[in-house]
Formats: sequence, structure tokens, C-alpha cells
Amino acid sequence: MPQPDQVTDPLRAYQISKRGNSLRVMAEAVRWGNRGARINTISPGIIITPLARDELNGPRGEGYRRMIELSAVGHAGTPDEVGNVGALLMGSEGAFITGSDFLMDGGVTAAYWFGDLASK
Repeated sequence: MPQPDQVTDPLRAYQISKRGNSLRVMAEAVRWGNRGARINTISPGIIITPLARDELNGPRGEGYRRMIELSAVGHAGTPDEVGNVGALLMGSEGAFITGSDFLMDGGVTAAYWFGDLASK
């Protein structure tokens, strides 16, 4: 496990934790599958909720607005969009999906790796 002195950037720590969760769900899919269940995770980006509104108007708001602007879709998500993915995963249409992480951040992560948010 990374130690605090090795990961000093809060964003990097968050990214590591999200990756850990994705791997945990993949590994647990085997165990839960043996019990007849499926397990998945949804990793939403900036979803317009009261908390997100506070963040967008707070001290880090400029950074959040920049992430949204430079994302592939150019806007934040909605709770209904997250709910739609959840409904797919829990319904019969998602019966073949397990051990998966659904990144739904409008392309912010892609912009960090390959776009204008990438550190050069």
C-alpha cells in the first residue's frame, strides 16, 4: 500500500483509491458470482447535486469548472444519468455485466490522460 509520504497529492490519492475500488469489484465478482450475484461499481465524475453546487461555488470551483469545460462532453452529469446506469446494471438488460467499473465522468479522466488537462 502506498504510504502517506509516497503519495502527497490529494488528487493522486483519490485516483489510487478509485483504481483500488475497481480492482476490488473485479476480484469480488468471482466470489459473488459463486453465490449467484453480480457486483459492479459506478464511478461518477462531477454530478450536479447540492454538494457539487457548493464545490463549484467554493474555493476549488474554478478547477472544477475547468475540468467540466475541457471534458469530452463539456458539461456535468445529472443524478438521473447515474440512475440510468444503475438501472441497467441491476436490470435484466445488464445480466451479463459483472466485475465492471463504469467510469461516467463525461471524459474528464480522458482529458487528464490525453487532452488539455494532461500535465505536459
